[in-house]
Amino acid sequence: MTSSTAPELAKARLGVLGGSGLYAMEGLEDLREITVETPYGDPSDSLRLGRLGDLEVVFLARHGRHHSHTPSEVPYRANLWALRSLGVRWIFSVSAVGSLQEHLRPLDMVVPDQFIDRTHQRPLSFFGEGLVAHVTNADPFCPVLSGILADVGESLMPEGRTLHRGGTYLCMEGPAFSTRAESELYRSWGCSVIGMTNHTEARLAREAEMAYTTLAMVTDYDCWHQEHDSVTVEMVIDNLRSNATLAQQIIALAAQRIEAQRPPSGAHQALRNALMTAPEQVPAETRLRTELFTSPYWGPAGR
Repeated sequence: MTSSTAPELAKARLGVLGGSGLYAMEGLEDLREITVETPYGDPSDSLRLGRLGDLEVVFLARHGRHHSHTPSEVPYRANLWALRSLGVRWIFSVSAVGSLQEHLRPLDMVVPDQFIDRTHQRPLSFFGEGLVAHVTNADPFCPVLSGILADVGESLMPEGRTLHRGGTYLCMEGPAFSTRAESELYRSWGCSVIGMTNHTEARLAREAEMAYTTLAMVTDYDCWHQEHDSVTVEMVIDNLRSNATLAQQIIALAAQRIEAQRPPSGAHQALRNALMTAPEQVPAETRLRTELFTSPYWGPAGR
């Protein structure tokens, strides 16, 4: 049995995760708010369900609509579980990032293709407690989704600003920005941009069999750039506002392509060969908590 049949994708929804500066999704029709209870606690906020054309879209502000969760406090597992429970199979993540390379300028955008994780205070898996699963993360972003986002972004970028395809997103813990020594270290590793959230989301999205990609909005040069002003909240906010309208336009047009293509992704079957524990050996509570993901392979959990 596969986890993503054609009929399922035909009715699947697009998820949009808004980061700093993007707390709502403009243009959604027939909008309603949904409160979802999850086995991992409450999501960051209520989820807003609406339509962009004929595609149903679920929007969630990862930090909450009033930006009340630090990057470490974001309830990532609850957020991703809630999206999956509402039939989301594709996710566009919109995030603010700092640049680690001279050619990635403030107000540019990046569609990265790799991560390095430097977090240490957050759960990174739905599994454990009697159920072992090892999903592949060699290519953590869905290349199909990334291609759609990059194609659309390039077509909409104003003169003087560039959308960059590919690059490594360094995910740090936060909420403080880097020291200069840390910033130089990440540059020496060849990293492109630095942020505080997306790696955690991408890992959980893969376990939940949702295709994931990121539109990374460059707000500033990280503090390595000594000829550029040091990072301040005011600088970040000003550039976030400049980027927000363009990001909305990119997501709206990319959503049209998702509706037209309903693209299958390898992520939609990420658990096919990843579940290591025999279902009869999984504790009942763990089985119920992960049933949303495992039922295509194991059937419903016993009650």
